[in-house]
Amino acid sequence: MKSISFFLLNLPLVLAVPLSSRTDYAIKSSHIAPREWTKLSRADLDHLISLRIGLKQNQFDELERHLYEVSDPNHSRYGQHLSLEDVQGLSAPTEHSCDSVHEWLEGHGITRDHVEYSPAKDWFKMTLPVWQVEKLLDTEYHQYGHENGKQIVRTTQYSLPKSLHNHIDVVQPTNFFGNWKLHSTDSRIADLSVPVEEASVQSSSSSAAAAAAPASCVTGSQAVSLQCLRDFYRTSNYTPQVPKKNYVGTTNYLGQVPSVVDFKAFMTTNRPDANPTYQFTTQLIANASNNQASPGVEADLDVEMVGGFAVPTNFTTYSTGGSPPFNPDQNTPTNTNEPYLTWLDYVLGQKSVPYVITTSYGDDEQTVPLDYAQRVCSELAQLGARGITLLFSSGDSGVGANGTCVSNDGTNKQQFLPAFPASCPYVTTVGGTRDFAPEQVAFDTGNGYVAGSGFSNYFARPDYQQAAVSAYLTTLGTKNQGLYNTTGRAYPDISAQSYRFLVNYMAAPTPVDGTSVASPLAAGILTLINDALIAKGKPTLGFLNPRLYSTNGAGFNDIVTGSSTGCDTAGFPAGKGWDVASGFGTPDFVNIRASLGV
Repeated sequence: MKSISFFLLNLPLVLAVPLSSRTDYAIKSSHIAPREWTKLSRADLDHLISLRIGLKQNQFDELERHLYEVSDPNHSRYGQHLSLEDVQGLSAPTEHSCDSVHEWLEGHGITRDHVEYSPAKDWFKMTLPVWQVEKLLDTEYHQYGHENGKQIVRTTQYSLPKSLHNHIDVVQPTNFFGNWKLHSTDSRIADLSVPVEEASVQSSSSSAAAAAAPASCVTGSQAVSLQCLRDFYRTSNYTPQVPKKNYVGTTNYLGQVPSVVDFKAFMTTNRPDANPTYQFTTQLIANASNNQASPGVEADLDVEMVGGFAVPTNFTTYSTGGSPPFNPDQNTPTNTNEPYLTWLDYVLGQKSVPYVITTSYGDDEQTVPLDYAQRVCSELAQLGARGITLLFSSGDSGVGANGTCVSNDGTNKQQFLPAFPASCPYVTTVGGTRDFAPEQVAFDTGNGYVAGSGFSNYFARPDYQQAAVSAYLTTLGTKNQGLYNTTGRAYPDISAQSYRFLVNYMAAPTPVDGTSVASPLAAGILTLINDALIAKGKPTLGFLNPRLYSTNGAGFNDIVTGSSTGCDTAGFPAGKGWDVASGFGTPDFVNIRASLGV
């Protein structure tokens, strides 16, 4: 890709290029700015935008078929995951699509020399000034401010020539006003001076026998240690057999970076049996910072939890740039608040990818444009087809934070607020639990934490979860009628402990709440499952959900106590079998191995 200066030095030439007739255009995507964003002013016309055009992936239906076949334990192709080259071949656009988009761009003075391509050529990337993007997309950009101080340059809708609607999935940054949230921010740091609360809701199925808590979980302290979790989920007696053949990863966004010093101190205290040289590797994407003087509690939590379980397994952490707040600068191209596309663009081109990747970030689904959500989800499916287990935390506001549970379509309809990417059907979403005898759906009234759950308004319920979700809806009856989409993809799929976990942060033990605890915890346990599988010459878990639902959560501890509350309601209760408050429950390492024959 040539330098940005091309467009600045050749303005008269580019301006002289005739534009396509606007009558040839039709709106491609329209999305209302979420209520926390305010339009401030017209965007600086010379401000530079890193524009990304997502071309339609020619054979996505075929890729999806492969994904489900290689992930279904009852299919003859189970475990025969696709290669990087296979996935890229199925993701590539047609030659006709590429030529059509190039012809359109060249009509605006943008030649092939000024386009950067993804490996599969399903993304065209270029840096353009606002005025040129506006002409290209028949739109207007404005500067928007978030109530927390962030600023971005966005539009609420964009158009494309009608002839290109079947060739282009999405163009960004346009109308995505993302405000990704950590699922264990500083506000989720637990206050140990507050007594542990009793369960707010007891399920009618709570007569199920509760496993006794191990001695390491009954210390008189309200904090939960790594040893407690290793004992409770029964991994303490397992030594990885093939750690050099296995691989696990975590992701960081919003300027979060893990501290090497904090990790070493955590491991020294919590895994004195481990080699003191054990350390994660770091992959920096899109000019991400690795400021060790200012680590993030989320990033520290992720690497400490995963490393604490998986040591000495190969371990990497991805840090993706593009963190807000955005400071307007016409000479600095921006694509802020769209970290998933940037991370996916990078990782989808890598030959070696961790077998398990955990992510603890998300946003309200309704704040994400539908075309953007669909494209991100389809790219997550590409990783699943390659045999990658993708874990996403379910969120920390239950079915929606009280007082904000209204639609973003202009009607202000009262409704529950599902999260994204938790709602994507191609990932395994992890909810939260707390306590040990019995475990229950997680909550902490001291900081407003409630483990997230819900039903997607964007993605239909996949076939693999039809039976389990239908059975749960039958028990639910008319409860919460009209507040959620009864035909949507339901989540979480599983859960794990997420209450008052003791993290080493800024050289100090810090108890943290949130499903950000649950997702890396599940990742650590599933990484050990992969170790046992690899040692037996079996394929890794890959996309977990088809097996999970076809075996009714074999190997997982059923959670029957508590509710995922919110929106000034009692929310969704836990119950016997799969439920939308806790999925199939929490992982029992020994029982999962037994169910897999390893």
